[in-house]
Amino acid sequence: MFPYRDENPALLTPVVTIVLIVANISVWVLVQGMGSGPALARSICELGLTPGDLLNRLPLGSQLPLGGGMACVVTEGTPWQTLLTSMFLHGGWLHLLGNVWFLWVFGNNVEDAMGHGRFAAFYLLCGIGAAAAQLLIDPGSPVPMVGASGAISGVMGAYALLYPRVKIHTLVVLVVIFFRVAIPAWVMLGYWFVLQLMSAGVNEVGGGVAFAAHVGGFIAGAALVLPFRNEELWRRRAEMLAARAWARPGGAVV
Repeated sequence: MFPYRDENPALLTPVVTIVLIVANISVWVLVQGMGSGPALARSICELGLTPGDLLNRLPLGSQLPLGGGMACVVTEGTPWQTLLTSMFLHGGWLHLLGNVWFLWVFGNNVEDAMGHGRFAAFYLLCGIGAAAAQLLIDPGSPVPMVGASGAISGVMGAYALLYPRVKIHTLVVLVVIFFRVAIPAWVMLGYWFVLQLMSAGVNEVGGGVAFAAHVGGFIAGAALVLPFRNEELWRRRAEMLAARAWARPGGAVV
């Protein structure tokens, strides 16, 4: 299922959501060379999060193959900065575009409930929570982890709790059959979470997708959403939606 829009008006201009999208695209273009071999490999080695390296589980000098004859080399020091830098890197165009699209669909309304500053802190904490989950599941992994998926999973977890009954317009693909459907957010996001949970349970350790990070990010977002929600903005949003509902014939607050 691929969500392409929701029926959820926003009170605020999603400044932080836009800045995060621009930051991810800028890093891809300026730091990762839009996926060119040497630039992509260098960025993953220097800025990606490798669990075994971060937790000092790999011997110094260990080489971590990236393909194409390139490899990362474990050096001295603990690269704690990669907890943050890794969430702005991507492995390819589809990886990047999929992440920024999900962030755009769900991020604006979560930012609307928190305010700009709180949402920025929330996003980064969700990314760290996602990384922590992957470290817990596979602490000795030599595979670098990159991507905004963990942080965005947190945004999706928050959205599921804040707006469970909002309709999400979704493209559903069944082999060669395509159709569109509007479904409640809790159904779409709940299905996504269960899929990640099942995949994390059966995925071979060291695989190509960090499903545990998706699960960890989603749980972090669900756990942090209420402490980070701005009650004044939440009240103003409820008043705005109520006014819009009653302004329409037969309108009702949902």
